[in-house]
Amino acid sequence: MHLDDTIVAISTPPGRGGIGVVRLAGPEAREIAASFLRLGANRQLEAGRALFGELIEPATGERIDEIVATFFAKPHSYTTDDIVEISCHGAPVVLRHVVEMSLARGARLAEPGEFTMRAFLNGRLDLTQAEAVRDLIESQTLFQAKVAAQQLDGALSHRLQRIKKQLVELIATLEAGIDFAEDDVAVMPGTEIVRRIGEIREPLEKLAASFAYGKVVHEGLTLAIVGRPNVGKSSLFNCLVERERAIVTATPGTTRDLVTETVAIGGLPVRLVDTAGIRHALDEAESIGIRKSMEALADADLVLVVLDASQPVDDMDRELLEQVRQRAAVAVWNKCDVARDSNTPATSGLTLVHTSALSGEGIASLRKEILQRVRGDGGAQMESGFLTNVRQQDLVTKTLAALDQADQAVANRTPHEMLLLDLYNALRALDEITGATTADDILNLIFSTFCIGK
Repeated sequence: MHLDDTIVAISTPPGRGGIGVVRLAGPEAREIAASFLRLGANRQLEAGRALFGELIEPATGERIDEIVATFFAKPHSYTTDDIVEISCHGAPVVLRHVVEMSLARGARLAEPGEFTMRAFLNGRLDLTQAEAVRDLIESQTLFQAKVAAQQLDGALSHRLQRIKKQLVELIATLEAGIDFAEDDVAVMPGTEIVRRIGEIREPLEKLAASFAYGKVVHEGLTLAIVGRPNVGKSSLFNCLVERERAIVTATPGTTRDLVTETVAIGGLPVRLVDTAGIRHALDEAESIGIRKSMEALADADLVLVVLDASQPVDDMDRELLEQVRQRAAVAVWNKCDVARDSNTPATSGLTLVHTSALSGEGIASLRKEILQRVRGDGGAQMESGFLTNVRQQDLVTKTLAALDQADQAVANRTPHEMLLLDLYNALRALDEITGATTADDILNLIFSTFCIGK
């Protein structure tokens, strides 16, 4: 990718709107923009100032639109290049014309994510921060946006930097012991090396454990509501959605197909799936619905098994509870408002939440339990600097594997020259997380998922 040319793209979403923004970045950005902007007598684009003006046809001087142009002089810009942002009325034809005029004057159409890639290549952002830009754009909830903003501010980078510092210090000490052995520099004993490796491994293991929560924050999770017919699954679904989304009747087997809705619980996007009641099917349509219910149960990240507190627990209830016992699941004792004196059922070790979909009793507790199952015991501490994608998780796993090999090398009394190879492998994987040593094909894959103009 060339860093010495000028690129242009529309930075606002496709379609019509009150405002649309075209962004130019590169050494010729200011001159190209000036060729089709009229800013008033003796006015020029000034760094850090937004100027009102007109968009014109360069050949005739004919006015096309009113604009506001903002100039960011390098290195004080998003990409560290000169950047001009032109805000027009959001008519697609006008925005496209600005791009066409820029291309005619030597600019190049930006590739997806090229502005952010330039920011990374120019040292403005590291790779975890660049990925956070994409996460922020794709946020569906305010909590996701806040987490992405923390990552963009360097929360994960700072956490990794402390680990990397310890690893580099260990490598430097061992290198010194090899290079200056003749000068009586003490070689670190094996017990001390193992202790130092353990100090590096501990925060890395905590970081690796944060991926389960980080993945949910980034992608959301799927929650399936299962149970026998007429236990109140659809009513419970409507309570969580907070509107009448699923049909509710007193007739068992009303729900024949999956009903889905995405809601925010504690700021996390949760895709709720209301399923058909599980029983021996009475017809082909119900049989298909029950098969889909079982598939939804198998695919879900979290399962709510709904039990009817007004009816005795039967074999189907027990079978469902046993089926999800090794899964992330919560048992819901629904209709508790009409059966307060009934015996609490055995739930195979699952947490049991008492609810009434009719009165709303216990719904807040159910939301809290769902959030707790997602976040785990350390959820509150994970909100600053954690792994949010498979690439980061894979590299942390590689780092831990290299540290395990280093531990084994110490146990086998392997020469320090060979031990250092394992430690350098651990360091290389850490560097790839932030992008210090990432290959070009990986960078292209990451930034190709960005939208054009960002």
